[in-house]
Formats: sequence, structure tokens, C-alpha cells
Amino acid sequence: MDKTFLSHNNIFSSLGFDSEVVVENISKGNSGLEKFEDTSLLPDPFCASLISSGKVVSEFRKIADASKYTKLEQMMILSLKRVIDAANITLDEKVGLIISTTKGNINVLEKESNFPESRVYLNELGKTIQNFFGFKNEAILLSNACVSGVLAISAAKRFITEGKYDHVFITSGDLVTKFILSGFNSFQALSAEPCKPYDKNRIGINLGEVAASALVTSSAENLAKEATQILGDATCNDANHISGPSRTGEGLFRSVKAAMKEANLDASQIDYISAHGTATPFNDEMEAIAFSRLGMENVPLNSLKGFFGHTLGASGLLETIVGMHSMKKNTLFISKGFDELGVSKNMNIVKVNTSKTLNAFLKTASGFGGCNTAVILKKINN
Repeated sequence: MDKTFLSHNNIFSSLGFDSEVVVENISKGNSGLEKFEDTSLLPDPFCASLISSGKVVSEFRKIADASKYTKLEQMMILSLKRVIDAANITLDEKVGLIISTTKGNINVLEKESNFPESRVYLNELGKTIQNFFGFKNEAILLSNACVSGVLAISAAKRFITEGKYDHVFITSGDLVTKFILSGFNSFQALSAEPCKPYDKNRIGINLGEVAASALVTSSAENLAKEATQILGDATCNDANHISGPSRTGEGLFRSVKAAMKEANLDASQIDYISAHGTATPFNDEMEAIAFSRLGMENVPLNSLKGFFGHTLGASGLLETIVGMHSMKKNTLFISKGFDELGVSKNMNIVKVNTSKTLNAFLKTASGFGGCNTAVILKKINN
């Protein structure tokens, strides 16, 4: 089978507008989470990672008229433009575009919006991004709850291996809006303090907004210095509950097992796990059980939610990009907020930044509706 690579990338977040700056902030332990008391968004105080709309507009005005684009569109375009510029690839018929998001432009439904309600449709978001850059092919919209970002990598790889495309650009993004906050608040899942994934004293999730973009390609030329080879991927639905994961971790277990089979690796060859880690009791426990069943209790693991909050459909791609840079630097970054284990199985949570030779890592994601996705990436010695 031909090789596929995950290469040029960008993170547009509260910790910076390019991947290197964001990763440097993570290495210093800086979090993008802040406590907000904004009753226009939520009656109660909440902790989140937000990007100033003013900063987004200021940045976007350097390339186009900001008034024609929503905040999410501006973020995605700014992020994707950096990747397209770095890749230096002609956008012909063999180049695809995948957009992953959970709720897209959901904020245009709010009465304060200046955009027509039709802009909420995901296909409209796809057309806007496609037309801005002049992609020849129609954008593929991928919205499968919180696995969307990882699933986009998987889908891109498969389009390439099937010969439909030679290169696929991915951009992922979600916003923190009234709708999103009220939804998670109705589950009594929000924390007003920074989240603590896998910790005994966790009290819930934080939400975050981000845009992240990357190139998946069949070409070994002009790869980014942190580029990785995509060895294996798999997706499985545990069909357990609309919002609750399988108590046995069955969906995640099967996803990782299938991805490892394709990658032809066993648990001892995985150097690091970038896990989902939302800091809710059901998710954290499910992951602990699944990794235990997979014989991965001792593999170093972190959740990056303590830096960004849960960025929904963008989280998987965002965290994969950080994992690529982590592997290039041979450094395991802390699982911020973790202190004392609060799950029933042993987990090797990274408590301090640690130097370690990293050759292959596993990225997992789980989401509402019982979806679970895993992808395995290998360092390229270039």
C-alpha cells in the first residue's frame, strides 16, 4: 500500500495563531483557559478557551473583507491559508478539501447575527471555504460529534489510498456559543474552574474554540519537519447511548485494536497516547478501561483539554498536530490539571514534561452517539 503522510499544519487558538507558538506555550505550561462571567453567553460563570473576535477580524483584514465571513469562517480560512501556502501545491482536480466541525456556524441563528440563517447549513460553510481558495472539488463536510477531527485524517488517508486524490487539505473548527454552552450546561457537565482530566477531583469539562488545519498527502516531497506517516486508523460505534459511552470501552477498544492491526504494531511499540480526556467521569473511566483491555496501562498518556478546553469537532486534529510536534521534539507534555488518579484502572498520566525518544503515537477520540476513532502515526526520519 502506498504511504500517506500528515504534513504541513496550523493551529489558530487562544495560545497563538501558528503551531510552533502554540506548542511553545504548551511546553511552558501556559493554558488558554480563562474564567468568564458573561451572562450574554451563560447565566453562571464558566471556564473556557476563547479567541477575541477583534483579534480574528484584525488578522483576517490582512487578506480579505472580514464583513463577508463569519468568525468561524475567518478562523478556518486564516488557518488553512497558512497550510496551503506552506504546501505549495496547485489546487487541481487531484486535491481534496475536508472540513470537520460539530456545529459549524451555529451562532448565525442568534438574534445578534448579521448573517442569513441559511449560513448555518454545513454545505454553505463548505462552499465558502472552497470558493475562497478556488478548490476544484466540492468540499467534503465531516460532522460526527467530537471524533470529527481525527475522522477527517482517516477519511483523507482513505481517499488517497483509493486514488481519488493525491493530496487532501483538512480544516477543522468550532466556536464557544450560547447554544453550545447551554447544551453542555444542561448535562451539568461544565466546570467553572480549569478541567482536570482523569483526576480524582475533576468536576467537569471546559469548552474551547479553535481552528486547526493540515495536509494529508501521498508525496514524500516538501514535507514539514514534523511530518508523520499515517500507519493505521479505525472507527467504531459502540451503539451504547446518545451521550454516554460504553461502560466497557468496547467502541474505543475495537477502534484501537483495528488501527494497530493495520499499522502492524503492538502495545509495546506505542510510545505515547494522545487521549480524549474530557474530565467527565463517564469518559475518563471508559478510556481507562479500554486502554487497560488493550494492555496499554503503562504507555505514557496525556489529555490536552487543560490547555484548550474541549474544542469539539476540531479537538482531534488540534491534538494530533500537537502530538506530531511532541514526537519531533521527543518530549511528552504534561496532562495539565492532573494530580491524583481518579479512575478504576492504572494509567501512566504525564505529570511533568518528559524527554523520551518517540517513534509512534496513538491519537484517540470519542464522542456523542457512541463514536470512537483511532489513528496511529509514525515519525519520519528525514
